[in-house]
Amino acid sequence: MANFGYTLMCEQTAPCDLVDDAVRAEEAGYDFAAISDHYNPWLVEQGHSPFAWSVLGAVAYATQNLELMTMVTCPIRRYHPAVVAQQAATIGAMSQGRFTLGLGAGENLNEHIAGAWPHRTQRHEMLAEALEIIRPLLAGETVHHGGTYFDVPEARLWDRPDEGVPVVLAVSGEDSLALSKKLDGTVAVAPDASLRLPGKPAYGQVALCYGPDESECRKRALDQWRWFGLQWPVLAELPDQRAFDAASAFVTEDDVAAAVPCGPDLDRHVAAVRKYVDAGFTHVALVQIGGGHQEEFLAWSQSELLPALRADGA
Repeated sequence: MANFGYTLMCEQTAPCDLVDDAVRAEEAGYDFAAISDHYNPWLVEQGHSPFAWSVLGAVAYATQNLELMTMVTCPIRRYHPAVVAQQAATIGAMSQGRFTLGLGAGENLNEHIAGAWPHRTQRHEMLAEALEIIRPLLAGETVHHGGTYFDVPEARLWDRPDEGVPVVLAVSGEDSLALSKKLDGTVAVAPDASLRLPGKPAYGQVALCYGPDESECRKRALDQWRWFGLQWPVLAELPDQRAFDAASAFVTEDDVAAAVPCGPDLDRHVAAVRKYVDAGFTHVALVQIGGGHQEEFLAWSQSELLPALRADGA
């Protein structure tokens, strides 16, 4: 049976509310919580973007059994890889081993605030080198690294969980999948069985827009989620909210509703999640679109959605 997660979507929710939502998610029966790690929201309408690692620290302290993960952190521009390792080790220690570090090659929207945005080929080279620093640090080694992109004269982590921190990688094609083979699993945003590794965890993510009024949900999804259909090659390169707004200007309500289940129909939401389970994903994180609609979603998750997913054999 798959594990089901709740997504702490920083782009649409204030930091204290995210912590409260995580506590409610644990009470509702979710197995894990995934958090986005961005400097900016995609659209002005979303309205938030607190520092994910501060939120994670509070969530680790406020919950007891909820597994935690980043979905995902980019370790090549905004953060130095040694700092990412320290962040991950600290959350791993605070949560008593409940944390998984999800990594990816990042997006211009978030990473260019600390320097120029490299070409795709260079970003993958930087990511591969970053892993040469992060993995041994998390394993308790002292690292001396002089590379093409990063220098670490000497570093070790003084606080980390005894069992280490699992590392999973966001994948979208052959290059990233090849790199992930050295790691502990994969993350993907499409229910594609080829984007997972045999015998290792595979994390997926599904956007939903639950509410009693389908028409209102469709409008909310268009307002805050219309960027989602742009696909990864575009998402990774657009620099700011104006660019995302322009690129998604011709997306219609019907376009978004065709990709995102909207409204109260339980079967439609279950069917969207089942695509990932049928593709062999072991973990599926759910995103409820709309920062002000989390409490009703979590109550519905507890009473209807999670029981239906588990009864469905997902």
